[in-house]
Amino acid sequence: MSTAPFLRVAGLTRRFGAFTALDGIDLEVQRGEFVCFLGPSGCGKTTLLRAIAGLDRHDEGAIWMAGRDVSRAPPAERDFGIVFQSYALFPNLTVSQNVGYGLVNLRMRRAARESRVRELLALVGMPEQGTKYPVKLSGGQQKRVALARALATSPSLLLLDEPLSALDAKVRVRLREEIRDLQRRLGVTTIMVTHDQEEALAMADRIVVMNRGAIEQVGTPSDIYQRPVTPFVADFIGAMTFLDGVVTGPQRVQAGSIVLDCAGERGFLPGARVKLGFRPEEIRVRGVQAQDANALSVRIDGLEFLGAYCRARLAPDHAGATPITADFSANLMRDLGMAPGQTILVALPPESIRLFPVEA
Repeated sequence: MSTAPFLRVAGLTRRFGAFTALDGIDLEVQRGEFVCFLGPSGCGKTTLLRAIAGLDRHDEGAIWMAGRDVSRAPPAERDFGIVFQSYALFPNLTVSQNVGYGLVNLRMRRAARESRVRELLALVGMPEQGTKYPVKLSGGQQKRVALARALATSPSLLLLDEPLSALDAKVRVRLREEIRDLQRRLGVTTIMVTHDQEEALAMADRIVVMNRGAIEQVGTPSDIYQRPVTPFVADFIGAMTFLDGVVTGPQRVQAGSIVLDCAGERGFLPGARVKLGFRPEEIRVRGVQAQDANALSVRIDGLEFLGAYCRARLAPDHAGATPITADFSANLMRDLGMAPGQTILVALPPESIRLFPVEA
């Protein structure tokens, strides 16, 4: 069984004058994978997608699809379907005509084309909408039509450019579930561009986190969230409190006047300057004793109600200490009667503390 990647990008660079949009990108995508390009606006994720599609020429590097060098091949020779952020449906064509547009160019017989269109509309949950025009559809329905059109020619690669943007929150959640389920059933290799971390975590087999035209980290959603390799990834995926610290010994670090255990963090010599981080949901509150590892006395300076939980701003009882962010569940808030101004004891589990090197 071949282990060669379906898509391989090597040394891909794209410049716009003095600005480098892509800086030597190396990436492999396996057949049947769902991969998300994730990052802030301007990080290069859409430029990379367009380069893979052949819609935007790169300056250096190479692209292989299914073992074939397509670096200079036109889009029509790259065997992909694409869903643009703007839908890009033809307003003068019906839903069925939009979905079947690509099949006309394949010279498919009319009966076979109509059968394929019906199959696709059923696949995306719109079997009765074929005679309607795009203007009569909701945003979510238009996205489904665009997806059906992209799949019409049975491409080996599906490219999605922020397909769920500009939709209501509940519609986005429903559509992301439908797209992921559809991708699994069809087994089509899929790359999706998004700036929404929740979408990426929920949908992707692997996430490619990009920043300033470079890849910061590639990994599964759990790897990216639980084991970020840079402060940027840690901060962009979820929330994290960062403290400046100095390593004082094996698995020990000092942040200001606070000394903390950091189990599992190795490779830092005593005296090394580090940035240590921990996520708000990892802070323990229930049953904390003063003798527990990394127990801290803190004052609740503020509470932000976010529905199922409250985000708390905690001020440690240490001079000059950086405020800490913690998430308290609704049950915890009710059981312990949390309120601003209250002093409580919390603990930072040693295994939850991550250390990042500080460049000189």
